[in-house]
Amino acid sequence: MATVKAYAAMKAEGEFQPFEYDLPTIGPEQVDIDVESCGICHSDLSMRDNEWQMTEYPFVGGHEVIGKVAATGELVTSVQVGDRVGLGWFSRSCMHCDQCLGGDQNLCLAAEGTVTHQMGGFADKVRCHWAWAVPIPDGLPAEKSGPLLCGGITVFNPIVQHGLSPTARVGVVGIGGLGHMAVKFLRAWGCEVTAFSRSRAKEESARELGAHEYVATSEDGALESVAGKFDLILNTTNVDLPWDAYVAALATKGVLHTVGAAPKVEAAIFPMIVGQKSLASSPLGGIATTRKMIEFCARHDITPNVETFAMSDINDAFERLKQAPPLRVVLTR
Repeated sequence: MATVKAYAAMKAEGEFQPFEYDLPTIGPEQVDIDVESCGICHSDLSMRDNEWQMTEYPFVGGHEVIGKVAATGELVTSVQVGDRVGLGWFSRSCMHCDQCLGGDQNLCLAAEGTVTHQMGGFADKVRCHWAWAVPIPDGLPAEKSGPLLCGGITVFNPIVQHGLSPTARVGVVGIGGLGHMAVKFLRAWGCEVTAFSRSRAKEESARELGAHEYVATSEDGALESVAGKFDLILNTTNVDLPWDAYVAALATKGVLHTVGAAPKVEAAIFPMIVGQKSLASSPLGGIATTRKMIEFCARHDITPNVETFAMSDINDAFERLKQAPPLRVVLTR
């Protein structure tokens, strides 16, 4: 049994404070990770504030973990003590359902979340099933790699899911924590990338990230000017959008894919039928896809833009997160 030093919120919208708890004896297929850094995702904020009506308190968030393996169960052979690994939203899946056996462990109905079924990575140690401890190459820095395990795989998975061609024209809606990583991935993939945001405020940042074009959607005629252009539009926002206008911006057989938790989607069906266009969505990605993403990032030197805070400054870091900057906020130990 080990005592974990963590930071926990004791109630909805409460600040994080020092907290300790004991881990039981490690299971045969489990891995303990000594946390080096942990990104803060907007989902951590939603969980802290119980927006999804599923949070149990004390709540220890954190599911964008980078650290070194501290202990392994007797059946673990994939990683060894001292290996650097990453842990994202999922800490376990059943490994025997059709989804798991088909490589879609992220769709496992019995999957357990790092912050929904246990204590997360705002701590000095976190535990998971060995399969979800993803090896991290030496070329990826610990303080920048954590967000890849949640935000990164969330926007990388649609590229694989749709078999996206490197000649595709792709639009990214929202240049924030998710969107800025999507732009980097798509530019390295070879696509022609257009960034969508309400105003011109993020244009310079978007172009520095790799966007070829920029559309400020609040300007008159902006969306109409790109009608019929995109093979894929990736929505990373959680707000209502002019869905018909985005469908109109799709090329024939184009896909409007959302990874942002928008309240609802309302769009006319006939234009989709005529152009054989479709709507799609996805939650994160499976284990193999996550490993491919990490390899892709190492090969192309891709990491998210980050702003780091000491773990002890966790409440200041959450205030920064609320500003929705085009970067990820990371806690370091």
